[in-house]
Amino acid sequence: MIMKTDRFLLVKGLKYMGITIALMFTAPVILSQAFKNVGHPFFWPIVIIGGLLAIGAIAGGFYGIKVIMDALFSKKK
Repeated sequence: MIMKTDRFLLVKGLKYMGITIALMFTAPVILSQAFKNVGHPFFWPIVIIGGLLAIGAIAGGFYGIKVIMDALFSKKK
């Protein structure tokens, strides 16, 4: 039995991975800039935004890999 790749799901997974890679670069930059300015009034909001972006990068990575694996190995319904 030959399993075919679902191209729609594969493209969707690659888009998620592209967004994840962008978040993987922006979250550490935002966090490092926030920790350089500890006394600034916007310290906590920027740390929270950076943390949320980092969590989003981790979650997006797992979801993107899951979608790519489903595109490559799942059976068509």
